[in-house]
Amino acid sequence: MGLTATGAGTMPAPMSTSRPFDPRAYQRFRLTRLDWDDAARTARLGYELLPSGTADRLAFEEVVSFEEPPGGWEEPADGPGLARALTHLHVAAGTSYYKVAAPPVVEVPTALSAEARQVHHHLYDDGLREFAVTNGLPVPRPVRIDAPGSSGPVAGPGAGPRAGLVVPVGGGKDSMVVVEALRDLRPRLFAVDPHPLVVELAGQAGLELLVAHRRLDPSLAAVNRSGALNGHVPVTAIVSLVALAGAFVFGYDTVVMSVERSASEATRTVDGTPVNHQYSKSLDFERLLASLARTGIHPALTYGSALRPYSELAIARAFAGASRYHRTFCSCNTAFRRDEPTGGRWCGSCPKCRFVALVLAPFAGRDVVAGIIGRDLLDDPGEIAGFAELLSPADKPFECVGERRESAAAITLLAASGDSSAVVRALAGRAAAVAGDDAVADVLTADRSLDFPDAAVAEAVARFIDGSAAGPGGRR
Repeated sequence: MGLTATGAGTMPAPMSTSRPFDPRAYQRFRLTRLDWDDAARTARLGYELLPSGTADRLAFEEVVSFEEPPGGWEEPADGPGLARALTHLHVAAGTSYYKVAAPPVVEVPTALSAEARQVHHHLYDDGLREFAVTNGLPVPRPVRIDAPGSSGPVAGPGAGPRAGLVVPVGGGKDSMVVVEALRDLRPRLFAVDPHPLVVELAGQAGLELLVAHRRLDPSLAAVNRSGALNGHVPVTAIVSLVALAGAFVFGYDTVVMSVERSASEATRTVDGTPVNHQYSKSLDFERLLASLARTGIHPALTYGSALRPYSELAIARAFAGASRYHRTFCSCNTAFRRDEPTGGRWCGSCPKCRFVALVLAPFAGRDVVAGIIGRDLLDDPGEIAGFAELLSPADKPFECVGERRESAAAITLLAASGDSSAVVRALAGRAAAVAGDDAVADVLTADRSLDFPDAAVAEAVARFIDGSAAGPGGRR
């Protein structure tokens, strides 16, 4: 299989980075070549930035590959469903290269339905709003997706994926709650460029780990150093589409994400426009991608989050009882950075470390949490301002942290238990004002209208999370 844009048979040479890069010189971003090598289970995704004047044309190529599972490949992966999945991955992964100049037009050579264009427009607008804000660009993003049209649903004939569940795992508490809840359904796990701790968690879970790899174009780092725009991209959307392509490579029809309902809250509002660090984890985007998977890739595909009915606080209550993972899991981004890899796990001084400490402490206890992270953040006066940002409508961090209200509910729970740590003493009054009297019960109550579409998955997760509520204050 190979899809090549007209006139894109020869890739232009990478730009010389001996002079400063000027993002304003580029007016169009074009998807070029999409090639699939079935023998190697590898896709090559081509892109180029086109200047309006004398600047160099800038080309990139990303390589996405699927690692052979322990039992070997069962059958060829090439087919129309895989081709459609890779087409949408090609567009979504392009955000990593588009952002170096953020021009107003994205050119896609392959026909897209109106629904598909809408999905990808959201990725290049909503999914890049944090990037825009941090680079002084306007929001909403003034970007247009130019692609040939198609009539009706694109997903047509062709072999569907084999039945089975896969759970993408990233090393944090949420995916391990889903893994434990679904253990009797024997899911396989899935990861893109897994960190060693993800491999360790999969080993602890005793479940098969399927692996894919993204090799970003090596020239991207050099362009960034020479003056390109840079910032956050909707990486969950990219990983999700790698997993949907993997349905045809590894053989499964259901992708079970581990995203809580809290991810839908806007991080900030900028000039009246919501800006959500977690846009590609939001309910709105999940629904868009789930529909695209069925109508634009293959009708047998199911995509969604098994944790969507639950708050981070409820998930933390469940995870408190999964003690065998406490020394292995990590929600701090320090361990996972591509550009600054570290040998450690928890940095103990970032918004994610604070948030995990806050929501886990009411159920596992501060001593247990301090042992996980390496120090007691809640009793450090120097951390009060950082915890206060978790409650702030103006300064909530651009990070994967929960709702302001559930941070407040966690402080309220700790205060009610008699906790006298520096953070709780300082912020209990503010938390009460943010959350209100009924917030704890409300935050811990599931919204079952958001259940995963597969009833067996939804019921297994509900049993596991509801079972964590036993005992005073939810302790197990």
